[in-house]
Amino acid sequence: MMRGAAAFALAASLGSLQPALAAPQSPSPPWSAPATTEVVTEDRNFTSGDAELSGTLHLPVSGKPVAAVVVTHSASSPLRSASLYDHLKTILPALGIAVFTYDRRGSGASGTKDAGGDFTVLADDAIAAARSLKSDPRIDPRRIGTWGLSQGGWISPLAASRSPDIAFVVAVSAPVVTADVQMIFSSTNHLKANGYSEADIDQMVAARKAVDDYMRGTVGRAEAQAKLDGIKTKPWFKYLYMGETFRDREVSGWRKEIENDPLVNLKAVTVPTLILYGADDAVVPVADSAERLQAVAPQMPNIDVHVIAGADHAMQMSEDLKTSLDPKHDGTERPDSPEYFALLASWLAARGLVGD
Repeated sequence: MMRGAAAFALAASLGSLQPALAAPQSPSPPWSAPATTEVVTEDRNFTSGDAELSGTLHLPVSGKPVAAVVVTHSASSPLRSASLYDHLKTILPALGIAVFTYDRRGSGASGTKDAGGDFTVLADDAIAAARSLKSDPRIDPRRIGTWGLSQGGWISPLAASRSPDIAFVVAVSAPVVTADVQMIFSSTNHLKANGYSEADIDQMVAARKAVDDYMRGTVGRAEAQAKLDGIKTKPWFKYLYMGETFRDREVSGWRKEIENDPLVNLKAVTVPTLILYGADDAVVPVADSAERLQAVAPQMPNIDVHVIAGADHAMQMSEDLKTSLDPKHDGTERPDSPEYFALLASWLAARGLVGD
């Protein structure tokens, strides 16, 4: 992707950079031309609370400090190497923006203890990642933001609401409803896409609501477990992303998730924020989310919202609905919507985050 004068200025600056900054090159055919954008890839660790997390920085070679994006995770893509994040490692450095991906705590090289469903812990991990980048002289400490999809779209704004170190936010497919509402919407569509009956859907919804009400303290544990026992042998149970039992509400990570209202977090964000949805998203209630955002829009002048035609939950246009909702494909998503790419790039450019 070329950026007119900015791209030529970046190309001209490469000759003055120290050779130590050059990215290792794989063998190329003899007719290859040098790429305009040169990218350094570095593994680096950082500390968040009592955890040491491991990540990789993808840094465009530049003559001056660049903006950076810290990637927060979707629920099904906890590793820095997930295909969901590959487009960021390609597009953003070409725009003169560094990308930092890391293994979510409890995954990959980031230890064995997870966050237990506590979004605040995950948000603080993203903040710690941003702070670790601020000390790098190749990165502009005033232009470090976050990008997150789905659950990451909850984590990124939460991080910005908790720290002045986050200068901007991109939230993709982020439901502006609580997790219990989102999962009933998602589970309903999973069953519909796979041809199950309205009776099956009603039974699923009743079981989910019983578990959620137990977490709220309005239904007894035995009653909720009985509802869950009634569906755990169903052939469609795999589409619900539920265990066959659940933890006590006092220690349950799910209780923490459903008690978190993402709209409250969004209203606390004062930095520029881009929220992107796919019009064909079967996982997130986009219409409800957009309606809630529209209702509070006067209170959030720095937030831009776009719904992208033909895109699904992962900003894909190439996957059919049944395939995109199949659990065996979780973690293999690859965004391919041109409108998504264009909106992301143009929004970043309009806020002075791309390279010169």
